Amino acid sequence: MTTLADPVPGGRPGDVERAAALAGELTGRGVHGVVLAYVDTAGVARVKTVPTARLASAAAWGVGMSPVFDTFLADDSIVSTDVLGSPDGDLRLYPDLDRLVALVGQPGWAWAPVDRITQEGEPHPGCGRTVLRRIVAEASRRHGLAFRAGIEIEWSMGQGPPGGDFVPATTGPAYSAARQVEMSDCTADLLAALAAQDVEVEQLHPEYAAGQFEISVSALDPVAAADRSVLVRQTVRAVAARHGLAVSFAPAVVGEGVGNGGHIHLSAWRDGINLHSGSTGRYGMTAEAESFAAGILARLPALTAVTAPSPASYLRLRPSRWAGVFTVWGRETREAAVRVVTGTAGVRDQAANLEVKPVDLAANPYLALACLIAAGLDGLTSLVPLPEEITGDPARLDAEEAAARGVRRLPASLGAAVEEFREDTVLRAALGPVLADAVTAVRLGEIAVVAGLDDERVAAAYRWKY
Repeated sequence: MTTLADPVPGGRPGDVERAAALAGELTGRGVHGVVLAYVDTAGVARVKTVPTARLASAAAWGVGMSPVFDTFLADDSIVSTDVLGSPDGDLRLYPDLDRLVALVGQPGWAWAPVDRITQEGEPHPGCGRTVLRRIVAEASRRHGLAFRAGIEIEWSMGQGPPGGDFVPATTGPAYSAARQVEMSDCTADLLAALAAQDVEVEQLHPEYAAGQFEISVSALDPVAAADRSVLVRQTVRAVAARHGLAVSFAPAVVGEGVGNGGHIHLSAWRDGINLHSGSTGRYGMTAEAESFAAGILARLPALTAVTAPSPASYLRLRPSRWAGVFTVWGRETREAAVRVVTGTAGVRDQAANLEVKPVDLAANPYLALACLIAAGLDGLTSLVPLPEEITGDPARLDAEEAAARGVRRLPASLGAAVEEFREDTVLRAALGPVLADAVTAVRLGEIAVVAGLDDERVAAAYRWKY
């Protein structure tokens, strides 16, 4: 369960007492400090920490942190907008006690995601978690909809410590038993840590690229799903470090080959019924589910500025690599940008969902989910028709056939994605002007950082940032 109300100075009713009780429990378990975590506009997880004894104070009055981090780049340089990027001001970080968890992979520490509010007690317009919570609440109020989401996590396991070149920690081929055995102790410890943290893992397996693994977790409400994505990555990194290994969630750890994705699974529900199953539309979708998918599909070129936000993202977003780089959908079609997952007969009412593929883990998960839901809702309210399904690899279509069937290549560079985002009024309105301008400024800043670099040097620039 995720706390849906905004934090307030002094704490919401019962928060301070609850935090004091939780602090006592954590201390009794040998937990000395609490990590207060959020994700910045560039997709970097930023933290402050407090002693466990200060948890009640944090619940009441927050913990200070500068708003300048909204315009930090991945290399810690700073850009600015008309309202963000200066050394002035302060924000308060408020932990969500419902998501507080003792970190098994980091003995002595607990973890909680935060919402950021101003010193005057107002929601900070640059807080992605707050924006996502608002969009989910509005969907419930205006449309009677709830959502379930899950974020796949792929990472490259390298020989440690992190830094410099990437040297795979495994030699076994993709999906191989050999690779699983090589990482057996580390991945077993990872599963144990996640289970102890109440993270329900559905799959953990070797993936395609050298040293690559993937973990899939159960679906939750969107805010909780984004929180869980951040927590799982914190845990993967910590467990790997205890085994002397280096972890990279970067979209591309080398200039060539398949990169790390962060595919998002998303489904819309009303009154406990999955709109993506059991109806008369294509593959059992309701008319609303079809229009929701169409809304996402129509805005994918602009969405990539949020879901694929790094220059390194475009080393991954290449045709015929299952990255979903064309504006097409298809049932269980892994080259489609929007894959309709029907699930296995017998569980489709629970399992059916949309998988959005042009997403990686440089993305702020709160912003990515907020924009995907906003795009889907725009399609739903506008009754946008879902176009023709495309099967197979869209790269096989010549230019004339692709145009006739409405198949469009997604932006091949971050600069092109930013131009699409700038023109998209729906996505900018969903984020609000302060955050939308920060997204643009940070993306342009990242482009400037790597100007003139070849693919290998771009990959190296971001290899250990995520």
